[in-house]
Amino acid sequence: MNNAAVRRPVRLGLRANWPQFTLLVIVNVCVGALVGLERTTVPLIGTDVFGLTSDLAVFSFIIAFGLTKAIANLAAGALTARFRRKHLLVAGWLVGLPVPFALAWAPSWGWIVAANVLLGLNQGLTWSMTVNMKIDLVGPARRGLATGLNEAAGYTAVGATALLTGYLAATYGLRPAPELIGVVFAAAGLALSLVVRDTAAHVALELAHHPAGGQSDGLAATFARTSWHDRSLRGASQAGLVNNLNDGLTWGVFPLLFTDHGLGLAAVGLVKGLYPILWGIGQIPTGHLADRLGRKPLIVTGMLVQAAGFALALALLDRPLLAGVLSAAALGLGTAMVYPALIAAVSDHAHPAWRANALGTYRFWRDVGYAAGALVAGILADAFGLEATVVAAAAVTAASGLLAARWITEHQDR
Repeated sequence: MNNAAVRRPVRLGLRANWPQFTLLVIVNVCVGALVGLERTTVPLIGTDVFGLTSDLAVFSFIIAFGLTKAIANLAAGALTARFRRKHLLVAGWLVGLPVPFALAWAPSWGWIVAANVLLGLNQGLTWSMTVNMKIDLVGPARRGLATGLNEAAGYTAVGATALLTGYLAATYGLRPAPELIGVVFAAAGLALSLVVRDTAAHVALELAHHPAGGQSDGLAATFARTSWHDRSLRGASQAGLVNNLNDGLTWGVFPLLFTDHGLGLAAVGLVKGLYPILWGIGQIPTGHLADRLGRKPLIVTGMLVQAAGFALALALLDRPLLAGVLSAAALGLGTAMVYPALIAAVSDHAHPAWRANALGTYRFWRDVGYAAGALVAGILADAFGLEATVVAAAAVTAASGLLAARWITEHQDR
């Protein structure tokens, strides 16, 4: 019998596409786990293994990662016009295969920075494709839940891996054991991605039911529209940038700050793991709430909760474990409110014909935040100390929440 004759008709919706959706959730677990390798150990590898004394030099690996991932996100949106999403997903995993080995046995800090260029390419392609493919599958009604589940899978894996690497580092040393578990994640992600079905037919179906305004003006025009011309997309882009500025800053600053105040590797791993775990798990209910309550309330409130998290870190620093845990909890919950709502808001305001480019532009600005956070943190820490970077992050995050309140509107067709 002809396979085409028995193939189910293409339909949009989570229930109709749950097997492929679930497979993509598992793939994104592997995506998050690969970047989670670095959350606890790599800043300490810079100082303890390679003897780096400048905070800016230590944070250079995050700058390399953030810039590369941002560019890969932007390119991924444009590449979807020429290549299938599945092909880009597989390519991302092929690029990421050397990363665990480089982190485990790098002979110099330059190798660590180079590995983060590869990791940025891997994350930009694989994470972009998993979120785009999930949005393709579910259609417009459940975008918040779809993005919440996608980001929950990825960031819970980031946190779990940060916890695991902290334990392994405390038991076996900073290298190579903590990094080599990444080989399992990279191999599994590649194998599962080869099984995933492409979603081109789902995009075509949504386009057929949503023809109005479907003219795509290309990447340059969509970049300008998403970055500035469209008020709501501008609001989402700046909030995404500041959100990941916070992540980049805490990625580099928190391990150094809390070890300076007496925490061991296992305790630092707990702090670094709790933040993305709460960020991840929290996105399941917040993604659902974004569909029911709207995007804007969650975005604005989440940014203000993150600002409060930084304030807690400083206010309780004489009790570093309590400060780290409470700060991580507030940052994780605040980010969980923001993350799926921002992606869903961008999807709401972008037509399917140019949505991939709009999401690529948003993700470009969001992940530029990693590099901006590491750069600002390095400069401020070298000049004024680690605590000054936390003060700056709190102020910038609160201001970003107020800008989001002013610029973002709900899309009436949501």
